Amino acid sequence: MFDVELPIIQAPMAGGPDTAALAAAVTNAGGMGSLGCAYLAPEQIEAAAAAVRAHTQGPFALNLFVRADAPDDPVAEARVASVLARFRGELGLAAPGPSTSTPRFEEQLEAVLRCAPRVFSFTFGVPAPEQIAAVRAHGIAIVGTATTVEEARALADAGVDAICAQGAEAGGHRGTFLGAFEDGLVGTIALVPQIVRATRLPVIAAGGIMTGQGIRAALSLGATAVQLGTAFLCCPEAGTSAPHRGALATATATTITRAFSGRPARGIRNRMTDAFAATEPAPFPQQQRLTAELRREATRQGRTDLMQLWAGQGAPHVRTLPASELVAVLAREAGLRA
Repeated sequence: MFDVELPIIQAPMAGGPDTAALAAAVTNAGGMGSLGCAYLAPEQIEAAAAAVRAHTQGPFALNLFVRADAPDDPVAEARVASVLARFRGELGLAAPGPSTSTPRFEEQLEAVLRCAPRVFSFTFGVPAPEQIAAVRAHGIAIVGTATTVEEARALADAGVDAICAQGAEAGGHRGTFLGAFEDGLVGTIALVPQIVRATRLPVIAAGGIMTGQGIRAALSLGATAVQLGTAFLCCPEAGTSAPHRGALATATATTITRAFSGRPARGIRNRMTDAFAATEPAPFPQQQRLTAELRREATRQGRTDLMQLWAGQGAPHVRTLPASELVAVLAREAGLRA
C-alpha cells in the first residue's frame, strides 16, 4: 500500500520535532517519513512537502488534525490567567497581545491534495465523506487514528485504507474522538489485536515502540506496520530543541496533560503540567494559543520546568543516532534485515 521496504513509519510530530530532513532520511532508509502539518497554513504545507521531495523520491505521509474549533471562551481565559501570568512573569514576558488565528482544516486538506503525498493520515476525528472521497480520487492512501475499537470501526465505516492504533503509551496528543478520553487509554498490546479482529484492515501499531523487539511484538499481534515518534526525537535531523533532548535523556516520568494545548497529550511531567492538574485549562485550541508565547520563551531560555516536552512512555530508551542508522538498527533488531 505504501510502497516501502520496511514496515517502519516515523510518526508525525507537529510543532517542531519532525522536519523534512527527518522524513526524507527515514524514507530513504527504507521506512516511511511523515510530516505533522496540523499547525501549518496551506502555503507552508506545500513548502514542507516540496522540501521533503527535494531530498527523496520515495513515499511520505502528511498528517492533519480533523478539527472544528469552538469559539474562544472568555470565562476559561479568565480561569487560567493567574497561572499563566505567574509563569510569564518568571520568563520576563509582558502582558500577552492578541492571539493568532488557527488554520482551517478544510483549507489545509486542499493543500494536502495539491501536494499529493503517498499517504494522508489524520487524528482527532473523521473527515467528512466528501473529503475522504476527494483524497481517494487523488490516489492517496488514507490512514486514520483510533484509540478504541469503537473509533476503529467508525474509521473503517468511513472508508480508510489502514488504521493507526494509538496505544496509551504514545507521546504527544491523544487521538480520542468518541466517548470519554479515559476510555481511550488502552495499551498498545491490548489495542492492536482488538482492532485487527474488529476491522480486518491493516493496522499500524503506535505507542511505546522503541526497539526492534517492540516491533517484533507488534507484528506478532497482527500489526502490518509500526509507527514510532519518540524513538526519532534525538536524531540529528529532528527539530527537537536542545533542552527537550536533554530532558529526554533523564526522563523518568511522563504524564497526560492538557496544560499546553487544552487537549490531552503525553509528555514529561514538570511544573507546568502540575499547575494545570490543579487548574482546568481552556479548551483546545484556545489554551494552545494562550500558552504559545510562554512555550516559545521557555524553550529559548531552556526552562524545561515550563516547556512542552512531548514524549511517550518509552522515552528512557531513546537513542541518539542519525535517522538512517536508527532505521537500520531497528530493522536488524526486528529481524527484518540480516
